[in-house]
Amino acid sequence: MEGDRPHLSSDPTTPYLRKAPTPPGHEDADTAVIAVVITLVFLTLLTVLVVIGIYLYRNQGSYLTYEQPEPDATPREEPPAKDKEEYFI
Repeated sequence: MEGDRPHLSSDPTTPYLRKAPTPPGHEDADTAVIAVVITLVFLTLLTVLVVIGIYLYRNQGSYLTYEQPEPDATPREEPPAKDKEEYFI
């Protein structure tokens, strides 16, 4: 049964499956381009976050509700009557 399978080599013989030869020093340029693109994406995201933060800070408003305010839990003290003033010497 094993003789029925064709032999698969590690080096493909089809031209479009072979790795294209790269000129020397070209791989360093690819790495630099990738680093620049990642840096630009990071700076763009950082700039967008700063702009959104500034926008939200400047446009923070108070929201209004039309509900009745809750009454205070502490009882209110009445002001003392004028006729019962006491003076301590």
